[in-house]
Amino acid sequence: MLTTNQRGLLAEAKIIAASVEAGVGVSRPLDDERYDLILDLRPELLRVQCKLARRHRDVILVRLYTTRRGREGMINRRYELNELDAFGVYCPETAECYLLPAAEFVAYRQVHLRLAPSRNNQVEGVRWARDHAFAATLSRLRGPIAQLGERLDGIQKVAGSIPAGSMRCRDHTEAVRFG
Repeated sequence: MLTTNQRGLLAEAKIIAASVEAGVGVSRPLDDERYDLILDLRPELLRVQCKLARRHRDVILVRLYTTRRGREGMINRRYELNELDAFGVYCPETAECYLLPAAEFVAYRQVHLRLAPSRNNQVEGVRWARDHAFAATLSRLRGPIAQLGERLDGIQKVAGSIPAGSMRCRDHTEAVRFG
């Protein structure tokens, strides 16, 4: 059985590997921060806290807090939005990495990501694991600038939205931003 530190190291290693496979630069903070990795999405940087999740039947359970031993016993501490931009999650049972934007998930102590439909056919409020797959979420976060691609003749052609600086909006007044 892995220790807490070994589980954290495994999650970090898998998330680093997924980032490299997606062509994203990865850095680690030099001091003691509330995040484990910095992903370079060019031009944005994403502070990522890595978590190892467990599968229980058709659900991946992700705990979004830290635990340490103190004089008073076990101390649980949740994350705050100003401390990180996303949670990078690795689940050994599915051998997959997931990326959860902090703006959407920091308010929760634990999150359930569904792998299969529930037995009672509930669909409202279900968080599907596939919607938070690591590479897919990274491509959404990169935005329209990252969609520039070179054609064989060397000319760059825009494949995303125009103008290039436009962003998706949540409620048409606030731009979605991580960081």
